[in-house]
Amino acid sequence: MSQFSSMFNGLARSFSIRRGKNPGNGDGREAAEAMAKDAKKNDLILRSSGFVNIDGSNNFASVFSKRGRKGVNQDCTIVWEEFGCQADMLFCGIFDGHGPWGHFVAKRVRESMPSSLLCNWQETLAQASLDPDFDLESDKKHHRFHIWKHSYLQTCAIVDRELEHCRKIDSLYSGTTALTIVRQGDLIYVANIGDSRAVLATTSDDGNLVPIQLTVDFKPNLPPEEAERITQCKGRVFCLHDEPGVHRVWLPDEESPGLAMSRAFGDYCIKDYGLISVPEVTQRHITSRDQFVVLATDGVWDVISNEEAIRIVSSTPDKAKAAKHLVESAARAWKKKRKGIAMDDISAICLFFHSIPLSIT
Repeated sequence: MSQFSSMFNGLARSFSIRRGKNPGNGDGREAAEAMAKDAKKNDLILRSSGFVNIDGSNNFASVFSKRGRKGVNQDCTIVWEEFGCQADMLFCGIFDGHGPWGHFVAKRVRESMPSSLLCNWQETLAQASLDPDFDLESDKKHHRFHIWKHSYLQTCAIVDRELEHCRKIDSLYSGTTALTIVRQGDLIYVANIGDSRAVLATTSDDGNLVPIQLTVDFKPNLPPEEAERITQCKGRVFCLHDEPGVHRVWLPDEESPGLAMSRAFGDYCIKDYGLISVPEVTQRHITSRDQFVVLATDGVWDVISNEEAIRIVSSTPDKAKAAKHLVESAARAWKKKRKGIAMDDISAICLFFHSIPLSIT
């Protein structure tokens, strides 16, 4: 039987894994939640606007959120440095709630998802190590990805199920998107549910900074497979007359709920009609050319292009204010480009990979 890599030993000891337990067991969750409390106590977790800069870390995260003109801010964020007590790991996520209880749903998912992911990751790793053919060292990149992907799939299913049975939150007509990243050494794992977006800034061969979109905006009509799934489940996809181009998901026989995304936690009124909470999970190897990644809610991307976003972030002299600069730029763009439309909540996380981000002219 293969042995755990040394990079996993600390977490394995923290969880005191007992082989054969089901993923998501109470002991593992309690251990993960204890880690979260300890990390918060040591200022390793940020859940509001600000920045995270830990001595010796390769990461620097700038975070900012601005309330729109639709009521309470339903966006929320988290950055957790030294995720799971691992010096080379970081977790960050951005959540965009919607519906009457959307802000409660977003915060609930933000609170439960990191601990659940830690628990499921450790359980998945432990189960994989029972396979006599499993050798983590033989192909680290391949094995790590499949372990994280399986862990994310397990986690999102558990979080959505727990949310459905949470009596304190009415999520029948409310929900949230979830875009999260785990950085582990020189690899990042991206999991996306909904229409928030992650854009990487990398240096091209000619020395310019260029954007690479890491996620798909899961809209009811795009990509085409989303619309096909919804219609096969008897849900409907169409635009309202006063919103041309804005496709929404509707119940078979009702003019509701009119969701503008095809994946989300919650929204149980339409979960049987094509809406899913299954994440798309991808990975990327971070090189010296990759400078930073921007995670932002659709309030940014509705008015700011990928190219504009990386230009705004890279041109900010004080990188602690990079997210604020991007959000404020998006707010100004809303006033110019979407006159007469109430500004959405706007939130962003700028995660820098190196001590000094590359500037562009």
